[in-house]
Amino acid sequence: MKLFEKIKEITEIQATSGHEGKMRDYLAKKMINLGYEPFYDGLGGIFTTIESKVVDAPRVMIASHMDEVGFLLSEIKADGTFRAVNLGGWNPLVVSAQRFSLFTSEGNEIPVITGGVPPHLTRGNGIQPNLPNISDIVFDAGFADKAEAESFGIRQGDVIVPKTETILTANGKNIISKAWDNRYGCLEILELLEYLKGKELAVTLIIGANVQEEVGLRGARVSTTKFYPDLFFAVDCSPAADTFGDDNGKLGAGVTLRVFDPGHIMLPGMKDFLIETATEANIKTQYYIAKGGTDAGAAHLANEGVPSTTIGVCARYIHSHQTLFSLDDFHQAQKYLRVIVTSLNSEKIGGINLNA
Repeated sequence: MKLFEKIKEITEIQATSGHEGKMRDYLAKKMINLGYEPFYDGLGGIFTTIESKVVDAPRVMIASHMDEVGFLLSEIKADGTFRAVNLGGWNPLVVSAQRFSLFTSEGNEIPVITGGVPPHLTRGNGIQPNLPNISDIVFDAGFADKAEAESFGIRQGDVIVPKTETILTANGKNIISKAWDNRYGCLEILELLEYLKGKELAVTLIIGANVQEEVGLRGARVSTTKFYPDLFFAVDCSPAADTFGDDNGKLGAGVTLRVFDPGHIMLPGMKDFLIETATEANIKTQYYIAKGGTDAGAAHLANEGVPSTTIGVCARYIHSHQTLFSLDDFHQAQKYLRVIVTSLNSEKIGGINLNA
């Protein structure tokens, strides 16, 4: 399968925080087909292990996250429309006039749109459009009233997930889709598992994906406690700011070296290791100062402390229906992950820890 086809397949899956079942099933099937046995933590994270033959080999965890941003239905109005609370960070400006799917507890998919007041209805009455609260945004499935909505099995607590088609840009260099944060990481771990088939490593790898990253890095707290790694690599996507006059995160500039975010500071030993590895392998990288976090922020505080970092890419307009991202950045990150996991050993991991 070509890379675009893989990206299209994985990004069009709909799975938001706390309801990652479709992504988990997809990853489990792929792992099993590749000959790996999946394991699960208590919150629903999925991982598999590649055991090293080296005695007392260090344990290295490579983790994506399965959830994408979405909404949870909080109220069914008398007129049959819905109100919702957000699962993950949303800019209210990008929510209106979009298509979603509402998933009932029975698994039925209901088409939903978001609506705002048309300009025709604001003329001459003094109404000025303003930034809505998420709680005020109307989700509309076309039901006549509350009773009709409930007759379709719709209840409070159902989830609402963006519905889009993944497409290639005209120049063939970029892709537009939802959920690259973080289907990027999910695809990377599957590609890595395929690459590592039959290879012997100096470290034991725990590879997989966490749940509920978008609502507070929750899954990583559980999985790092369960699998007890010596080193942790989040594989995640961050916002590009290049179209907003900011060089912090440029599309096509390579893998992000996330030296700082509000919940994590890259250790000096980790920084040295990443720069040295990227230089030797001719990997394109860019320094990145983040305003949000990744699972590395939770992992590095687990157990007695786990040196952690993020192998990331950036994308424009994340946490929306239409994210734009670079195929070359994916390839750079893919190459980087391969070099990292095949070159790691006890000595290098010791150097990362000693130089912390």
